[in-house]
Amino acid sequence: MNSRARTLARRAPALRLLLLDVDGVLTDGKIYLGPGGFELKSFHVHDGLGIKLLQEAGIAVGFISNRKSPLVALRARELGVKIVQTGVANKVAAYEKLKRKLRLEDREVGYVGDDLPDLDLLKKVGLPFTVRGCPPELSRVALYASRRRGGEGAVREIAELILRELSEPRLSRRKKRRT
Repeated sequence: MNSRARTLARRAPALRLLLLDVDGVLTDGKIYLGPGGFELKSFHVHDGLGIKLLQEAGIAVGFISNRKSPLVALRARELGVKIVQTGVANKVAAYEKLKRKLRLEDREVGYVGDDLPDLDLLKKVGLPFTVRGCPPELSRVALYASRRRGGEGAVREIAELILRELSEPRLSRRKKRRT
């Protein structure tokens, strides 16, 4: 087990909130714009189930995005995600305010980002994650970079990783490897 995996295993039990960037994490980063401001985004159903599984395990999930989009609010409602912050120019400031409101510590929060505007927030949270194809600056900070790209099940992959860390005691994992 490498040092990032050990850190992830040690920190995962404290997780109470996983925040997700939207464009490039929950979506493939493409935004389809039409006449009159008509907008489309594509969300992967596997990510939706991953979010539901985290919620069922007692981990709150929230969306935080620089872009303002009614589609994000719609997807959040579908999934029962109550923390939705869109049109956020400074994610760290929004995070600090949210953290105070929810009485959380950095170690109790995870974040999944995909691009340079996410870097400062990834450096603050206890569980920093990123997705395949992100800039190298993010990969250096993240404890885990998904094998899947944003919008292609990356959130589900990260959710399953978190849930596996919460359900498998380290001792039993060691025994499995030896056999």
